[in-house]
Amino acid sequence: MQPVERSNPDGVDYGWVMQMTFVTTILVGSPIVAVLSVNAGLQTWGARAEFAIRVGAVIWFVTAVVLFVYAKRTNAGDGGTPPEAELDTDIDAED
Repeated sequence: MQPVERSNPDGVDYGWVMQMTFVTTILVGSPIVAVLSVNAGLQTWGARAEFAIRVGAVIWFVTAVVLFVYAKRTNAGDGGTPPEAELDTDIDAED
């Protein structure tokens, strides 16, 4: 049986950044879009969708940049492993 391959990427865990961007944008961004839409004159569904897309895109981008900077400075998303920890490479090769 082949051993499972592991990796220890240096730097930012982009998967973590994208997952947290998605969750944070839904939890924080959707209420912001709803509050901003109260005073906007949105008479048609097309206007409402266009407004949500334009405002949501800005919120998504800002959230992604903030989380990327946070991950870069704090090693977030590393699974709780210190950066200097080595992976266990003592795998018994049985053929």
